[in-house]
Amino acid sequence: MTTIGIYEKALPKNSSWKERLLLAKQLGFDFIELSIDETDERLKRLDWSNDERKEVREAIHETGIKILSICLSGHRRYPFGSKEQVKRTKALELMEKAINLTSDLGVRTIQLAGYDVYYESKTAHSREYFIRNLKKAVAMAAAKEVVLSVEIMDDPFMSSISKFLNIKKQIPSPYLQVYPDIGNLSAWPENDVGYELEKGIDQITAIHLKDTLAVTEDFSGKFKEVPFGTGCVDFLGCFKTLKRLDYSGPFLIEMWSENSKTPENEIEKAKEFLFPYLKEAGFSVK
Repeated sequence: MTTIGIYEKALPKNSSWKERLLLAKQLGFDFIELSIDETDERLKRLDWSNDERKEVREAIHETGIKILSICLSGHRRYPFGSKEQVKRTKALELMEKAINLTSDLGVRTIQLAGYDVYYESKTAHSREYFIRNLKKAVAMAAAKEVVLSVEIMDDPFMSSISKFLNIKKQIPSPYLQVYPDIGNLSAWPENDVGYELEKGIDQITAIHLKDTLAVTEDFSGKFKEVPFGTGCVDFLGCFKTLKRLDYSGPFLIEMWSENSKTPENEIEKAKEFLFPYLKEAGFSVK
């Protein structure tokens, strides 16, 4: 049976972890991906007390729904490649805290945002800082047996699996892998999506599912909150490629309906769109 997860930000925001996990179970999902983004609210999760961590572990045990991955996008605010030493230091502090939290909660993977910098200008220096600090992060993760998976992004720095592999050559570790978002991968016109999946199949730990609007000469693309079926992603083609390549890892539906009045309805619509394609490609889903 194919493992299917749901992004935390698809679920009602003001609910307990037990409520979130129970809802994910009710909707037929196998796991949740927890978010630690750049907001102060979610960055505080890295400093959860032992009691707070215990509460999450107990909710996982009681519901039988796990948190298998953490989306750590806080590095957009504190990037590995920043020109400011204080931000680079903060980036490594966040990384160490995230690895410890991951270990405490029994999470398998930390999904890293593949930005050298986000709010600063990109330079050869920002790339160099990124690689040097990613190398330090991988060493920290390896010590706790945690896998770091770099997401293919809405940003030209890490817009393809090929670009990830160029960096992976410099940090050859089993604890550094790739987490393709097939929406992001499809939005960049220079990408041959099938070839990218073929090239990186032995490095892929999980796959994000969302739709996007493609980048053009006159349009910077749209990488969030594009309704499934209205964007540029050839889902059936991607799923058939992954099936031929014997991909057996998880899929994660990425949505941002946490403030919606009817998030359950939006999630069900996404499943109604995606699951027939997964089944047609040969994946076994509930």
